[in-house]
Amino acid sequence: MAVVSIDADIKAKWPQGHSSHSPGNPEELAIIAVDLLVKELGSEGALAFITQVLARYPSETGTA
Repeated sequence: MAVVSIDADIKAKWPQGHSSHSPGNPEELAIIAVDLLVKELGSEGALAFITQVLARYPSETGTA
């Protein structure tokens, strides 16, 4: 696996507020993305979306 660094400034707005983030690695970016998905879709909707996306990738044990 590769080591990935990220240089980004993310600004998000929604009716009840806003946030600003500067992730430095994929894990931090994923946390921000999941948080925003939950705000928009709710926890069940976000989980369904993430499950659908991850289904595209085989697991490390070779089963999907």
